[in-house]
Amino acid sequence: MKHCIALLACFIALLTQAQTNAWRFDFGTGTTAAGYTAVGPSTFYNEQTGYGFEPGSVLIATDRGGKDALRSDFITSSLPFQFSVKVPEGNYNVTVTLGDADSVTVATIRAECRRMMVQQVNTKKGKFATVSFTVHVRDSLIKGTNKKVRLKPREINYLHWDNKLTLEFNDAHPKVCAVEVTPVQDAITVFLAGNSTVVDQAEEPYAAWGQMLPSFFQPGKVAIANYAESGEALNSFISARRLEKVLSLMKGGDYLFIEFGHNDQKQKGEGIGPFTSYKRDLKFFIDEARKKGGIPVLVTSMHRRNFDSTGKVVNTLGDYPAAVRQTAAEEKVALIDLNNMSKTLYEAWGPDKSQLAFVIYPANTFPGQEKELKDNTHFNPYGAYEIARCIVQGIRDNKLGLAQYIKKEVRTFNPAHPDDIKKWHWSLSPRMNMVKPDGN
Repeated sequence: MKHCIALLACFIALLTQAQTNAWRFDFGTGTTAAGYTAVGPSTFYNEQTGYGFEPGSVLIATDRGGKDALRSDFITSSLPFQFSVKVPEGNYNVTVTLGDADSVTVATIRAECRRMMVQQVNTKKGKFATVSFTVHVRDSLIKGTNKKVRLKPREINYLHWDNKLTLEFNDAHPKVCAVEVTPVQDAITVFLAGNSTVVDQAEEPYAAWGQMLPSFFQPGKVAIANYAESGEALNSFISARRLEKVLSLMKGGDYLFIEFGHNDQKQKGEGIGPFTSYKRDLKFFIDEARKKGGIPVLVTSMHRRNFDSTGKVVNTLGDYPAAVRQTAAEEKVALIDLNNMSKTLYEAWGPDKSQLAFVIYPANTFPGQEKELKDNTHFNPYGAYEIARCIVQGIRDNKLGLAQYIKKEVRTFNPAHPDDIKKWHWSLSPRMNMVKPDGN
């Protein structure tokens, strides 16, 4: 009889979700809140139900009892764990209830490929927190055509190209009581086009500024849609149909942030160069975005970590940043001069401290890492966050309409005074890879 009642309750909850076009999950083994679907520690994802924990999750359910069905029980783990919901492509508001009647909670939430959504929520014993954020979910199909984005082999298993929204719960004591996922139609979508310095890096210890950006914006107002990929240049982004994919989703008032250069500068051949082919392709991106009613924003490439004997940054990007500045002026496009900002940032750190922002680690720092990592182009999470702060400040300095949706608690940022790494917190995500991303 109890089994039949449980099945009936699950059916009613799923029916309610279908009618309201929302998904509501009550985590734990206690009484299930009305209108919610129960999620226990053995609820693993499968295509039939369309929700559940990802394989490898080691979970503990705790029921404190009490009248509040939603907050009286929760699921936690001593290791990071992931929960997925099968949803159509689009933007979604996610609301998570965290807390414990009998103990503290310390939780960090990321989405898809390690996009930072909520950075360390702390609640005291008996206290609860409800946090919200907006996630862009995508697939590789290009709407209205029979074409797909030409994914690289390594992208096939990335969490941001599948048919589901995946949340990562991390940190010392992540106690999850409930999750609600609701489609949002009117959020401004900020599309990112770029390379490995922008992409949602899928694995530790690498990170890029695009995956840090979502945490700076008000939920329900802005969705960050990061279509950057490692190794891409302007022309390869076009030929792989990544730009076509972006344009197929863009609506009037959306943004397209464009940051390339590291890989473009390596191209050779007749007519190839910063003031010829590069400027031509930049103008193509701008024109195509404007045709869709979008707002293009040009971003100059950040410097590589390269210092001279006096501690000044050496330019290794040639005239490519200058070509971006010139194009922005000619086309009357907003410019975020990350090249200049990164110079100020790196020199504020200096040659030694700047190593703490890049993937520079001695052997055996991470499990299975037998060799030294020394990458002067790609950032670790701290470095990526500092670069993202430059981008957010650039949005403010340009007085973009987007600036009004920056979270009120986000302070202004001067690259000459970077955040203290000793106050920076990042719990490692479960996926690791010591192979350097494409591009340099």
